[in-house]
Amino acid sequence: MDCIGSESVYNLVEREVEKLERLPRYKSAFSGTQPPTSSTFNIPKKICGSFGPNKMTNTNANANSSETSNYLKASSKPVASLNRLKKSNPDVLKPSKCKDKFKPSLPGKEEVPVTGLVTKKNFIVANAVENILAAPKKRVEEESDFMNKDDFGKVPLYLSKIKEDINAEYEYIRAIKTQQQEANKTTYSLSQEDREQLIQALKAKWENTNSEYQLGTHLTKLDTVGKIKRKEKQEKELNEIEQGIEKLKRENIVIDTSS
Repeated sequence: MDCIGSESVYNLVEREVEKLERLPRYKSAFSGTQPPTSSTFNIPKKICGSFGPNKMTNTNANANSSETSNYLKASSKPVASLNRLKKSNPDVLKPSKCKDKFKPSLPGKEEVPVTGLVTKKNFIVANAVENILAAPKKRVEEESDFMNKDDFGKVPLYLSKIKEDINAEYEYIRAIKTQQQEANKTTYSLSQEDREQLIQALKAKWENTNSEYQLGTHLTKLDTVGKIKRKEKQEKELNEIEQGIEKLKRENIVIDTSS
């Protein structure tokens, strides 16, 4: 039972602190001066590894850089700065081979442009005088007699070709219509029973139209446009029905359904 977190007599008793045993020091089996394998860490660089050998280095430049004794000492001369080389030995900074110039060189100090020239000539007046005194140009006009041309009064060739194309299209359309009419052309004779039915139907329609027409016959004064048109329409329908009945009374009636 743990009584540390609560009030108990056992908390008054001092406990012994456990001493941790110190582990033995780790010692690698490899030498400390040997560089690590499969790594580029702390590997000494070559003298010509990047930009070639430095010609202005001290005497210890060829020594191994991994040695701790290879450092800039007080008695050794440092590398000269760029400003000092420009003043003392500028030939070292010149390139061994110059590239070809793509642009022309700038003018030198001796090549001074001509400036300060002033003229009193008025170019506007001079141009005007020159144009006034100049001789007019001769225009060469070729007189052409259009009446003596070979194609005078004739229809152009392109219009003749267009007319031929249009006529060919019309002929093609007529041929198609003729073929369709011949294919859809059907004629049959009307039977006696159908003829009697059509006559009876036309007579019934004539009676209906005639009854409507008789309702307006008492009107002696047609004072509106509607009355006049209604009367003319009824008379026209009566005449058409009577003509149809007369045609159906004939014998051997042939009906053409192509139209």
